[in-house]
Amino acid sequence: MWVYEKKLQYPVKVSTCNPMLAKYLIEQYGGADGELAAALRYLNQRYTIPDKVVGLLTDIGTEEFAHLEMIATMIYKLTKDATPEQLEKAGLGDHYVNHDGALFYHNAAGAPFTATYIQAKGDPIADLYEDIAAEEKARATYQWLIDISDDPDLNDSLRFLREREVVHSQRFREAVELLKEERDRKKFF
Repeated sequence: MWVYEKKLQYPVKVSTCNPMLAKYLIEQYGGADGELAAALRYLNQRYTIPDKVVGLLTDIGTEEFAHLEMIATMIYKLTKDATPEQLEKAGLGDHYVNHDGALFYHNAAGAPFTATYIQAKGDPIADLYEDIAAEEKARATYQWLIDISDDPDLNDSLRFLREREVVHSQRFREAVELLKEERDRKKFF
C-alpha cells in the first residue's frame, strides 16, 4: 500500500537544546489543529467523499503522518539533552513525570488528544471546507512558532511545513470547486 523510506520528508535540524520551544511544538503533535488530527480527519473523511477527490484526501492524510514524524523528531531533538530541571522550567514537568522523554499526544497546555478534534459531517463540501480551515489554522500556528523561535535550523523545517499547509489548503479549495461544478450541473434523464 505504501512505500516507506527511512528518512524524513524534509530534514530536521536544531541548533540547541530548547525544551520551551519543544513545549510549543507539542501543539502540532497532539493539539486540535496538529498533524495527528489532520491525518486522522482526512483519512476518515475519504470514506464518504466522492471518488473524484478521494485520492486527494488519501494523499494529504498520509503526508500529514510524515509531518507528524517531523514534529516528533523536532521535539525529540529539542529535549534529548535536557535535564529534568530544564524540562520543569519549560513547563514540561508534568510531561516528564508521566512520560520521561517519550512523546505523548497532548497539546502545548498538556490536554490529551481527543477524538473531538476530528470532524466529519458526511457532506463532501462541508468536510472540505472543514479541511481548508484546518490547514489554514495549522499554517497560522506554524507561522507563530517561527515567530517565537530563535533557531534558524529549526525554522527552516517549520517554513517547509507551513508551506505544505498552504499547498494542502489550495488543493482542498480546488476539490470544493470541482464538487460544486458537479453538484450544479444539470442532470438529464
